Amino acid sequence: MTSQHALRDRTMVVSGASRGIGLAIAVAAAAQGANVVLLAKTAEPHPKLKGTVHTAVADIEAAGGKAVAIVGDVRKEEDVQRAVDTAVERFGGIDMCVNNASAIGTEPTEHLSAKKYDLMQEINCRGTFLLTKAALPHLRKSENGHILTISPPINMNPYWLGAHPAYTLSKYGMSLLTLGFAAEYAEAGVAANCLWPETYIATSAVANMQDGENLLSSSRSPEIMADAAVAILSSPAKATSGKCYIDADVLTAAGVTDLSRYGGGDEPQRDLFLDA
Repeated sequence: MTSQHALRDRTMVVSGASRGIGLAIAVAAAAQGANVVLLAKTAEPHPKLKGTVHTAVADIEAAGGKAVAIVGDVRKEEDVQRAVDTAVERFGGIDMCVNNASAIGTEPTEHLSAKKYDLMQEINCRGTFLLTKAALPHLRKSENGHILTISPPINMNPYWLGAHPAYTLSKYGMSLLTLGFAAEYAEAGVAANCLWPETYIATSAVANMQDGENLLSSSRSPEIMADAAVAILSSPAKATSGKCYIDADVLTAAGVTDLSRYGGGDEPQRDLFLDA
């Protein structure tokens, strides 16, 4: 696994990290010595969602890192730029850009509102583009610049295309952008990779799904994604780019043979976009 303090004094900008996978990644990076600037909208407690940007900062600092919260919307250029400027002013640069913010809507096409369609495309695709674009001038200056996007391998199986076309489009859009960044900035030495969970992850998004309680019991904890993310972000950028990683595969390659500590039971629920 990753050596202790592998990310010491490196700076991460991450979107949507007030809870769930984004927060877990931020906390795991902080435990390795990273500075974290998180951009998220939740400034006040939400009746159905645990955590705010401020509680996230407390969690990150408790793990051993330094953190700054930016209350803002990843869809808005000015908010994204404010997060990037804060990272540079406070910590001197940016080494890691993590595109985590995402919206989901899996209703059938005839029942999916145009508003929700737009929300998914704007947060997932536009947000990934804006945050990466703003961070790139600073990633270029980093000795080990990484872009990491929480999005799936592009699986053209008609099942996944037809299951929820609008959501699939938005998540594949995130992956296509990231693979494009990998090619576009290969000569600059900036890595760009995707990371996706092998199984459902116990987050509020899963809890709010139909049959959420049962799904949670067969979901792994966000820490599996966090540990996989830290392993990727700690690797040499020039040797690790243009890939769509699966969390369990990353950890297995790093020598972790027992994933039971991440929960999910004997048969964890396989995640979307992954064939059996």
